[in-house]
Formats: sequence, C-alpha cells, structure tokens
Amino acid sequence: MVTVKFFAQVRELAGAEGVDAPLPHPATVGALREQLMSQSTSFEDALSGNVLMAHNQTLCNGDTEIAVGDEVAFFPPVTGG
Repeated sequence: MVTVKFFAQVRELAGAEGVDAPLPHPATVGALREQLMSQSTSFEDALSGNVLMAHNQTLCNGDTEIAVGDEVAFFPPVTGG
C-alpha cells in the first residue's frame, strides 16, 4: 500500500484527507494518479487539473518511482504575493 494525502482545494474536491492505495503498475506517481482518478469522479475532479505532487515530502513529477510504504501527496500550485 501507498499512503496518499490530499491538501487544500485538492482535499476539498476529493472529499477526503487521504487514502491508502495499492501500488499501481507501473509503480510511478503518475500511474498512481491515474489509478485514483479511475476510482471515483471526486478523485478525477481533484486530480485532473494542474496539481503538484510530492513523494516522501519531496516535490516530484509523474515519472517518479514509488514503493510499498511510500507517501505521495497531491496539492494545488501555490502563489505568493
């Protein structure tokens, strides 16, 4: 299993703070995102737009490999002012 966390507007759209998800094949952050989006329209709404991703608390891209026990987070882009 992989621990998935949602933050800010992504959490609101997903309707959950996070989930435990089975490791996808291939085992990448992008494949996990696709797997989650296929599970529900709420997850699809939350993850289909422009979201940032983190693997074990480090920003990453969809090609980043993941393993059982890892943490993946999805959150909206942030801006400063």
